[in-house]
Amino acid sequence: MKKTSSAAGSAKDTSLKKFLYERKPMLDDVKHSVYLWKKTPLALIGTVIIGLFLLIALFAPLLAPYDPIATDLSRKLEAPSAAHPFGLDQFGRDVLSRVIMGSRIEVQIIFIISIISITIGLIVGIVAGYFGGVVDEILMRITDIFLAFPRLVLAMAFAAALRPTLANAIVAISLVEWTVYARLARAEAIKVRSQPYIEAIKAVGASDFKIMFFHVLPMSISPVIVQLTMRMGTIILTAASLGFLGLGAQPPLPEWGAIVSDGRSYLMNNWWITAFPGMAIAITVLGFNLLGDGIRDILDPRIRR
Repeated sequence: MKKTSSAAGSAKDTSLKKFLYERKPMLDDVKHSVYLWKKTPLALIGTVIIGLFLLIALFAPLLAPYDPIATDLSRKLEAPSAAHPFGLDQFGRDVLSRVIMGSRIEVQIIFIISIISITIGLIVGIVAGYFGGVVDEILMRITDIFLAFPRLVLAMAFAAALRPTLANAIVAISLVEWTVYARLARAEAIKVRSQPYIEAIKAVGASDFKIMFFHVLPMSISPVIVQLTMRMGTIILTAASLGFLGLGAQPPLPEWGAIVSDGRSYLMNNWWITAFPGMAIAITVLGFNLLGDGIRDILDPRIRR
């Protein structure tokens, strides 16, 4: 019985060693990435900022000391104090609670816009780059039309054409964010379609859809993800801008841009209504920019050598 147990343990050890040996290049690459990450202080700072941002958003209902939409007009415009560190707004709502709950809304905005814009961008870019010719010309000229306008202005136009709500603001931003990802996906698709193994796959009867989905798409995702990380700060700024202009989240929803808009009439004497959500926007955008720069540098082949 002992011999059987010993043999089974030896077999498991051998399987584990074989598993680790086969994946040694991948593990070495991960270790090198961690090493480069530690050697990039700005990337570490960005990681910490975004990590805190996500934790606050995740536990927002537990961290918010008060109901973010509960009003108390008898205490409106109270300055920051021990009970209300960020003060109260013109309706007596706790600004700290609104900023904390607003982080959850910002995460939802980033996630939904990222999914929609990446999906559109990948489909347009891969189809254009893979088929080329007339298809490429039509899709890229449509992309150029969107790129011809400043993104914020175009997002404002789409949001104004729709009913001012958070959902419509997300749709509007998604309709202007996909162009960057389409360009990147197209470039990767052109590069991949010229590879000899693609010709070999076609020769054995693989369909265009299978080639695009199983071979072109995986090669296109990496640069798109890096670009997305770098543009998350821009997404927050655009959403906050629409909220500030009244084209995004509507009261009493505690979206950061809408909170800043609420306090602009009281900026001179009651600065805290605008200052604290503005600082939250600035710090979060800075964190995403630092994180994106760090990822870009770490994935740069010249640095990884």
